[in-house]
Amino acid sequence: MAENAQLIAQCEAVAKEWLSPAFDEETRKEVQAMLDNPDKTALIDAFYQNLEFGTGGLRGIMGAGTNRMNKYIVGMATQGFANYINKAFPDIQPAVVVGHDCRNNGRMFAETVADIFSANGIKVYLFESLRPTPEISFAIRQLGCQAGVNVTASHNPREYNGYKAYWDDGAQVLAPHDKGIIDEVNKVKIQDVKFEGNKDLIDIIGGEMDWDYIQAVKEAMVDQDVIMRQKDLNIVYSPMHGTGRVIVPMALRSWGFQNIHVVPEQMVIDGNFPTVVSPNPENAEAMTLGMKLGTKLNADLVIASDPDADRLAIVCRNPKGEWEILNGNQTAMMFSWYIITNKKKLGQLKGNEFMVKTIVTSEMIAAIAKKNGVEMFDEYTGFKWIAYRIRVNEGKKKYIGGGEESFGFLPFDKVRDKDSPASICLICEIAAWARDNGMTLYDLLMNIYKEYGFSKEITVNVVRPGKTGADEIKQMMTDFRENPPKSLGGSKVCVWKDFKTLEAKDAQGNVTKIDMPDTSNVLQWFCEDGTKVSVRPSGTEPKIKFYTEVKNPSFKGAADYEPCSKAADEKIEALKKDLNL
Repeated sequence: MAENAQLIAQCEAVAKEWLSPAFDEETRKEVQAMLDNPDKTALIDAFYQNLEFGTGGLRGIMGAGTNRMNKYIVGMATQGFANYINKAFPDIQPAVVVGHDCRNNGRMFAETVADIFSANGIKVYLFESLRPTPEISFAIRQLGCQAGVNVTASHNPREYNGYKAYWDDGAQVLAPHDKGIIDEVNKVKIQDVKFEGNKDLIDIIGGEMDWDYIQAVKEAMVDQDVIMRQKDLNIVYSPMHGTGRVIVPMALRSWGFQNIHVVPEQMVIDGNFPTVVSPNPENAEAMTLGMKLGTKLNADLVIASDPDADRLAIVCRNPKGEWEILNGNQTAMMFSWYIITNKKKLGQLKGNEFMVKTIVTSEMIAAIAKKNGVEMFDEYTGFKWIAYRIRVNEGKKKYIGGGEESFGFLPFDKVRDKDSPASICLICEIAAWARDNGMTLYDLLMNIYKEYGFSKEITVNVVRPGKTGADEIKQMMTDFRENPPKSLGGSKVCVWKDFKTLEAKDAQGNVTKIDMPDTSNVLQWFCEDGTKVSVRPSGTEPKIKFYTEVKNPSFKGAADYEPCSKAADEKIEALKKDLNL
């Protein structure tokens, strides 16, 4: 109780600072209401910590408080970022790109960011209206900027907003810049923020950059001839109320596809996302309207992008004519198989190509690359690590694709983040190729399983909001480290990996070092039967994630898919029991 009283007192002291004239009347009223409320839960959640940069930058629930997304937290973050940029580039006038998606307060936050950068003598290229995350990344590289910011909370629920910070290569910031920016942000007080912008340093950009980006996306095309033969492929697309609504149909037409339909209800720009519970393409519910239209139009496939158009979801027909939602691992696997197989067939592979996946993504992708002599790199979760590997190999090896299980893929290197417009165009090319060869996307997936073996991957999310939740997640990771599982789902664990210590231990007790560019709070367990479980706290949401991968050697063809999938589900339930989930 004493500890709780101390926390309340600490939060009250910080909250009272937000009653000063430095904050607007609306903010002061919201803070005063939290202080007056006998239930201090809201006060604690809003003020117990400062919102920090995680794997996706700055992200949180909108509202007043140090642990919330509001113009003051955005302002202090931007002032700190501006200070760091000016120190990092003392001999030039730095330039940045600023964009936003469809979320509530997005434009206001983006304009606030632009004003603060310009007030600090930094040139700003501000997009005229909402644009996809990958286009922000592209614009940073295209304009030769030193950094960038995109105001977005990606696929999070409607109450969230966020702030993705980018460096001069168009990738989200990594060490030492991420730590350097945080250090600068932590020095900033609200009175230090230069909110009054210099309009002479702000240029509005839009259509010309759209054109350049769409032309660049065409570089991801593998076989234009197959598109020309199947240009009437029946495509249904939804932007989930977000930034793909203009760019994606334009990009598809630029590739040669002519039979494109959009979900009208979800073409409406709306940060409240009225047609979905959550604008996350990983959730089957979010695809309902697209599948309904797809059925009405007898579409070949249904595709969606999340609000900032970095992730995509794909729905295809199974042999019964029913819609089958592909998961992120299946999507990445299909992309990898197609790129490697068809570039090889067309003589486009020269022997120096490489692909990238994250450590929690299916090992099937690594098997495809290995069999075809393409180098595969494993990186940490978060596309900034895939971008890191592209940068390290630049000029030495040719990047041909990379992805992660969370519905993100990048099929070309002009962008350094997940890219749904390019990936959507490419999956339509793959569907066209499949149809050209008498198959559906589903048939192609079954053929890949037949060649490389069946695996099923399910991510189990354990949500624990607020400070108590954060403490519980921290304790769970401690417990797993102190008492790691010896078996999972009936199979003995044979390798334990801890990316915090960068050590791997086998069943014989042998310890080897893991070669990674940095440490990360991730645990992995590998079993004798090929089962893989990865555990990590989310860097952007109040949850801990368990990534499970289960193999089944009995798969021989499409008829085995349902029984193998059911057996995998049962095994994953057993894994959950072993982990007390």
